[in-house]
Amino acid sequence: MHNPWEDISLSDYENHMSLDSVKQLQAMNSIMKEQFGAYPVDTAMVLGIAGGNGLEHVSKDKYKTVYGVDINADYLKTVETRYGALKGVLKCVKADIINEWDKLPEAQLVIANLLIEYVGYEAFMKAMMRVRPQYISCVIQINIDEHQWVSDSPYLHAFDRLDEVHCQMEDEALTKAMEETGYRKILSESYPLPNGKALLRLDYSKEN
Repeated sequence: MHNPWEDISLSDYENHMSLDSVKQLQAMNSIMKEQFGAYPVDTAMVLGIAGGNGLEHVSKDKYKTVYGVDINADYLKTVETRYGALKGVLKCVKADIINEWDKLPEAQLVIANLLIEYVGYEAFMKAMMRVRPQYISCVIQINIDEHQWVSDSPYLHAFDRLDEVHCQMEDEALTKAMEETGYRKILSESYPLPNGKALLRLDYSKEN
């Protein structure tokens, strides 16, 4: 099946996410600054990198390599253009995480924000077993109305097909899947959004 994320234009996605009624792009940028700085690592992987929001917080003094992974080749071209200053550190990887998890390299930190909703727990954990990170920092969206999980906006119809791949996330179910793969939760932090939604950041560390 052709993944609907391959057909959503980056401008529609970013314009929707940055609206005052949504404000997810801004919230995510702030969260990613914290994610990149949180742990003693020098390699990281951002799954579902889209247009690279948050990459300006990557310190070349800290990071040797940051992998940007996405299913959409056009998104990755934009990332490489926007973040030319990270040349030598930033490496873009086109991959469908569900079917091409074996394309993923290893990294000490995985950042997966608003991604697990579109691949499911099983595929995500299979990818993590391949990447073998010490730390996983992810953000899931908490919705009051499970039937209206995309906020209303002029760009709403750009996301019509996402129902085909979207799964509602649950904190406890994600943590259970993580524990079964050898990760324990070390952080839980909520960020309120307009429209009664919230972003929930959950961080996990590999058990020794």
